[in-house]
Amino acid sequence: MKILTIADDESQLYYDFYRPGRLEGIDLIISCGDLSRNYLEFLVTMARCPLLYIRGNHDDKFNDTPPEGCECIEDRIVTVNGLRILGLGGSYRYKKSGVNMYTERQMERRIRKLRWKLRRAGGVDMVVTHAPIRGVNDFDSISHRGFECFRPLIEKYAPRYFVHGHIHKTYGVNIPRKTVLGSTAVINAYDHYIIDTDEE
Repeated sequence: MKILTIADDESQLYYDFYRPGRLEGIDLIISCGDLSRNYLEFLVTMARCPLLYIRGNHDDKFNDTPPEGCECIEDRIVTVNGLRILGLGGSYRYKKSGVNMYTERQMERRIRKLRWKLRRAGGVDMVVTHAPIRGVNDFDSISHRGFECFRPLIEKYAPRYFVHGHIHKTYGVNIPRKTVLGSTAVINAYDHYIIDTDEE
């Protein structure tokens, strides 16, 4: 299965300079947050495959006007072609306002509430978040800090993939696209990245 993962900035390849057929062969699109409603609706229309999304820290408007034709997977496990996918959007709370920002304790509570769903699903193959794991692809600044509680989640369930956004590749030259944590491929979906589950 070919999965187009996207986050944070609209990819010119798939939007401004889009050409018919460019999304051919894509079986699933996953948005890791902070992308416009128009962009997500454009992609789901052109690709003619499911588009799953979680909310980034700038996606408060999605609560009232979610992108049409797309499926929000916040605090849910969905299965696509046998791949069990868990969604946990939002960033580390760095200011008082903002619906999609969480303290470490709040995010940990969200994960605890999913224990029964995870048990019933027999685990998870992909975790989709906006924020990274603390100490893996994140920064020390509070606005781009990852969550500590993501690490025990990964260690316990050992998903094949952990896909996040929030850390723009434009922030620096040494920002990794892909890191390995145990048996989990940690992928920064900024702009776009294609996962081929037959190859990865």
